[in-house]
Amino acid sequence: MNARYLPLLAMTWWLSGCMIDTPRSGPVQYDSSTVELDAAESVEVNLHMGVGQLRVTDGSQKLMRADFSYNVPSWKPKVHYDSAGGRGILTVEQPGGEHGNFGNTKYQWDLQLNNKVPMDLNVHFGAGEAHLDIGSLALRSVRVDMGVGKLQMDLHGTPKHDYDVHVHGGVGEATVRLPSDIGIWAEAQGGIGAINVRGLRRDGSHWESDSYARSKVKIKVDVQGGIGAVNLIAD
Repeated sequence: MNARYLPLLAMTWWLSGCMIDTPRSGPVQYDSSTVELDAAESVEVNLHMGVGQLRVTDGSQKLMRADFSYNVPSWKPKVHYDSAGGRGILTVEQPGGEHGNFGNTKYQWDLQLNNKVPMDLNVHFGAGEAHLDIGSLALRSVRVDMGVGKLQMDLHGTPKHDYDVHVHGGVGEATVRLPSDIGIWAEAQGGIGAINVRGLRRDGSHWESDSYARSKVKIKVDVQGGIGAVNLIAD
């Protein structure tokens, strides 16, 4: 085996070992949470989920509306918001350290964010599935760090400003859908797995959309995969 793959395999074994114990589950509970808009001129959104299913979209008239479902009482999500000096920080997190594997557990977040407030979105995701339909948000930056699972990110929208997207995946598949009518600069690297690019032309070590040079708004995408496929699709 090629020596450069050994750290990735070690990470896979380590992540698997961290998810052996399944927490005690009970009846499914449903909660919702809202965060009001304030005078913040920009907001940093930090999402920390250990294991489960995450969905993020736009459409909230408030800063955020969230619906949660879970059957491990100690995993009740924590929501915190604070702002100062025109900058807000919104954090949603799954409590606890070791979150076990899925087993009989149910853990889902469905978050709607406001699409008017300029936003830096940071997602830290341990294991499961993440669906991020975020192209209509007023994005300033996006960063996703994922351990084990599947990521679906859709950036279709009409952004008014440039922004950067960084995706760091561990084990699983990452798919990023991009608008073909926006200037796109993309770079993708994978450890073990295929890199599939559609709708972009290769230029040296990266890919660009045909409209990149003339576009007034540009999105720069950097995807670093570990074990699994990386898909970049511009349509």
